Amino acid sequence: MRAKLGQRARSMRKEPTEAERKLWLLLRDRRFSGFKFRRQVQIGSYIVDFVCPSKRLIVEADGGQHAGNTYDEVRDAWLKAQGFRIRRFWNADILRRGDEVRDTLWHDLHGATLHETDMTWEVKR
Repeated sequence: MRAKLGQRARSMRKEPTEAERKLWLLLRDRRFSGFKFRRQVQIGSYIVDFVCPSKRLIVEADGGQHAGNTYDEVRDAWLKAQGFRIRRFWNADILRRGDEVRDTLWHDLHGATLHETDMTWEVKR
């Protein structure tokens, strides 16, 4: 199973979504405030889009299929139990509101805390 997940993660790195590609341009090579991020990483039985190991912050780029997804709730609960914080962005927000996504991540990485009751982020219109 572990080898199969690793293979799936490699495949996902080769074919990112447009939103993942845009987010990776921001996060790769310590470009974002010097923090090291990895993409499509296997953690336990799950693959996460991006992770900053030093801050134990997972960043997910979500499309509409993730709205109200029970699998994501179980996955997030397990990842939180392992000590990770999770920040989810809708793909549309990554593509259209990049500055706000960047600012939110900066605050997450520099000590601002995520609210346990609202681990997702959505732009108020």
